[in-house]
Amino acid sequence: MNQNKIKDLRRSRRRMGIRKRVQGTAERPRLSVYRSLNHVYAQIIDDIEGRTLVSASTRDKGLSLSNTGNADAAKAVGKALADKAKGAGVTRVTFDRGGFRYHGRVKALADAAREGGLEF
Repeated sequence: MNQNKIKDLRRSRRRMGIRKRVQGTAERPRLSVYRSLNHVYAQIIDDIEGRTLVSASTRDKGLSLSNTGNADAAKAVGKALADKAKGAGVTRVTFDRGGFRYHGRVKALADAAREGGLEF
C-alpha cells in the first residue's frame, strides 16, 4: 500500500478516537485544528448545535504572511482565533488536534491561542 495512504489511515483512526472523547458544547466549544502542507486552519465549533462559531486560517485576508506553512504562521492564526473568540464571547474551549501530533505547528497554534486568552 502507498505510504501516504497508510499515514492518512492512521491519522483518521487517531482522529476518530479523539472525537469519541471530545465534544464541543455551548459553554465549552471545541477548537478544531487542521494542517495541510501549505496552510493551517482552526475553528471553534459548537457540536450540539452543529455550527462553527469562529474560524481563522493562514488563507485569511487579514493575516499578511510571507510563508503560510510554518510555526510562525500557526502562531498568527492562534492569536487571530483568540481575538475573534473573545469578540464572540468564548473564553473556554476543548482542544481537538485532529489526529495530528501535538508538536510543531499544532503546538504553536495552541500556545498562541492560550496567550491570546483562550483557556483549555
